[in-house]
Amino acid sequence: MNGTSTISTHVLDAVAGRPAEGVPVTLFRPDGDGLTAIASDTTDADGRITGWATAPGPHLIRFDTGAWFAARGVDTFYPEVAVAFTAAAGHSHVPLLLSPFAYSTYRGS
Repeated sequence: MNGTSTISTHVLDAVAGRPAEGVPVTLFRPDGDGLTAIASDTTDADGRITGWATAPGPHLIRFDTGAWFAARGVDTFYPEVAVAFTAAAGHSHVPLLLSPFAYSTYRGS
């Protein structure tokens, strides 16, 4: 694939019904047999991270849900959520609906 890609995410706390502010998120790209971190940030007050620029192709986005829940004194079954996806040229959006014992993600717009 040629061109450039931007990646964004939006994390929603499905239990509270509001954005999940302060979730640490890291974006990785495959590098040989491993992964290289290419961007990291925490979600803003609206639960969003926007504007990560990268090349199209395979990526992995890791949400540090364990740290986020621990900061709130909440036990969780999933200490992290890792979503592998292929970024297209243009924009890719990876939303995450989060609760202590379940999560869901989909291709956003």
